[in-house]
Amino acid sequence: MDILNPDHPPLVMTPAEHVPRVWKFWGTALWGLFIFVAMFVGQIGAVVLLAALRGLPMDLASLQLVGHEPQTLALSVIMGLPATLLAVWLAIRIKKASFIDYLALHWPSWKQLLFGAVGLILIVLVWETMSRALGREATPGFMTDLLKSGRDKGAALLLLFAFSVAAPMSEEVLARGFLYRGWSASFLRASGAILLSSLVWTIVHLQYDIYFLAEVFTIGLWFGYMRYRSGSLWLTIALHALNNLTAVVLTMWVGS
Repeated sequence: MDILNPDHPPLVMTPAEHVPRVWKFWGTALWGLFIFVAMFVGQIGAVVLLAALRGLPMDLASLQLVGHEPQTLALSVIMGLPATLLAVWLAIRIKKASFIDYLALHWPSWKQLLFGAVGLILIVLVWETMSRALGREATPGFMTDLLKSGRDKGAALLLLFAFSVAAPMSEEVLARGFLYRGWSASFLRASGAILLSSLVWTIVHLQYDIYFLAEVFTIGLWFGYMRYRSGSLWLTIALHALNNLTAVVLTMWVGS
């Protein structure tokens, strides 16, 4: 037999080169832009649909009129979630990777959740103290007006779901999920991925002024650190939801 014949040694099968299952820096950046556009299209699509159902002309004035209503804005935020998830699923599917593993959709421990919540509370309290010392409002004025208007018009629960569930899931899947996963596997490593994904997340909130953007950025850094420390996206989604839920409830029913 050839296997015992020194003149005919057995063939040695070299393993095939491992195909990367993670988008690296540029792939993550380009797909991240695609995901953001998909989120935007999903949100705008809700406004266009509501305007069409009312028989309004498809012009900018009509879309702005409908889009400023609390119910419409809430539905817009909600519709951004399935669009985001679909775009992320497509990007991960092309890599033939596990959706759950790629985004680190693993449950955190109670200790991690408690540690993350305490850190978030401390950060928010520092910014709250600074706001009071500077004589600034703790919540952007337009958000206060929107939430209170939604409460008075019977859209409180819809807004609560939009900002406390849909928005945290969409934004975390993009920032601490997809972007962090790819960039942390690139030359940026974890620290660079935390910094850059927090910056992108801050840019998503350009409707705020520079002061509130600075607060968003610091909170994003904390979320990024907790994503790195725990290896769980569910943790940052929960922290994000906690932050938004507290802000919405306090603004709607307690005061600005």
